[in-house]
Amino acid sequence: MNSRKILNKTRLRRKNRSRAKIYGTVEKPRLSVFRSNRYTYVQLIDDKIGKTLVSASTQELMINNKQQTTKKDLAGKLGELIAKKAIEKGIRKAVFNRGNYKYHGRIKAVAEGARKGGLQL
Repeated sequence: MNSRKILNKTRLRRKNRSRAKIYGTVEKPRLSVFRSNRYTYVQLIDDKIGKTLVSASTQELMINNKQQTTKKDLAGKLGELIAKKAIEKGIRKAVFNRGNYKYHGRIKAVAEGARKGGLQL
């Protein structure tokens, strides 16, 4: 088996393992993170009705901020932005869903930024 297939199997197993334990509700939605090569996307999802309550991405931050920053710094600001939007909607707590990503780098920065912004994970 080639290395790409092994890596994909490992990622799928990690995703299923983390997702099996996480469920979002209206009071405590799931904070889902998606990381592409260029941007980072975050959503607060209510799994009961399958609806996104709040969303944000680093694209929003890059439009307002023209200066050069690292992806990790932008991810931290993204966490603070999603926390601000969530608090405006009346959401104070969330369940963190890292997906198939390891908890480091941009994923960790989003979580820490959300905590810094006032969201309880």
